[in-house]
Amino acid sequence: MHYISMALGFSVLVVLGIIVLFLLGIAGWVVGTYNGLVTLRNRFKNAFSQIDVQLKRRYDLIPNLVETAKGYLKHERETLEAVVKARGEALAASQRAASNPAATGAVKDLVGAEATLGGALGRLLAVVEQYPDLKANQNMMQLTEELTSTENKIAFARQAYNDAVMLYNTDREKFPANIIAGMFGFTAAELFEVSGEAERQAPKVSFS
Repeated sequence: MHYISMALGFSVLVVLGIIVLFLLGIAGWVVGTYNGLVTLRNRFKNAFSQIDVQLKRRYDLIPNLVETAKGYLKHERETLEAVVKARGEALAASQRAASNPAATGAVKDLVGAEATLGGALGRLLAVVEQYPDLKANQNMMQLTEELTSTENKIAFARQAYNDAVMLYNTDREKFPANIIAGMFGFTAAELFEVSGEAERQAPKVSFS
């Protein structure tokens, strides 16, 4: 009888040990999956900060561009005002997105504001082409060169951000990681994508 009790006690300990190991394994998987998602989320947030740097640079250039053009484009007030207004809206949208790129709608709103700004800038530069004296202005030439360079840097930064977002979204959608993502609020990140072919092109500047 004593041996039977010992055997039963040992069996219970084995079962308890297996259960504990199983629970530890589950806990380890949860922690590892959670930390992996945090790492990927931080990676795309950091990638967005590189976009933000370049956007701020462009936002800083635009007032100088408008001020330089203002003296020549006295009959293009509507065009200039459209650029100023679009710049203000894009700046506000970028600040919201920069505070938390993972927030629902933040990047989408920025993409829309950037599309509007890109269109307004494109129209302004098209008007500039019609004014030879303005085209030849040294300050205008320098500003537009810097603007074009900044647009190219934005495109590269956007691609890096989108790559990081795709990696994060893919991992959070995989089973069973999607369970952890749902439990801890890892929502899908938004791509920084332009919607039209015209919007995909940086404003063209040609003073030849």
